[in-house]
Amino acid sequence: MKNILFTVLMCALLTTSCTKDKELNPFLIKKDHIGLLNDSTQVKDLDSIYRNDSVVRYIAGDEFVGSVNTIEVFEKGGKKLLDLSPREALDSTSVIASVRIIDERFKTEKNISTLSTFKDIKSAYKISKVDNLINVILVSVNEINASFTIDKKELPASMRFNMDMNIDPIQIPEKAKIKFFMIHW
Repeated sequence: MKNILFTVLMCALLTTSCTKDKELNPFLIKKDHIGLLNDSTQVKDLDSIYRNDSVVRYIAGDEFVGSVNTIEVFEKGGKKLLDLSPREALDSTSVIASVRIIDERFKTEKNISTLSTFKDIKSAYKISKVDNLINVILVSVNEINASFTIDKKELPASMRFNMDMNIDPIQIPEKAKIKFFMIHW
């Protein structure tokens, strides 16, 4: 009886420890969190979350302008990890509205990172929308609240200069590289 109880206890302990390790992955991207950030993280919490890294707050202009100020997160070695945009500028209780993924170690559960191609995105997720902007196209994936930016230089020449053109996902070359991507909350 003691052996059975001990075995069950050990299995439960291993299961919870494995689950915690997976949840605490500092580079995992899900719909409601990116690494150690989640959709309710406040600006004031960033210094404790990234206590081993550098958090840089750039204050552009004065507080009456009301513009959103980007917060940059760097590793101690100087490598840039993320750009964070708070919902309200200069408010320490504001939550993070969007996160621009810079470092290639950040990956979704389906292994999409800044090193991925359009083919990788298309095979992993359902494309919700494609927006045709001046120099880039924006590929939206609602499943993870993400938008992937692809430079128009990656597109055929006939599609680069017509901003009125509706771009269908099948028109985007599979080898088109992601310039960067963002998660929006």
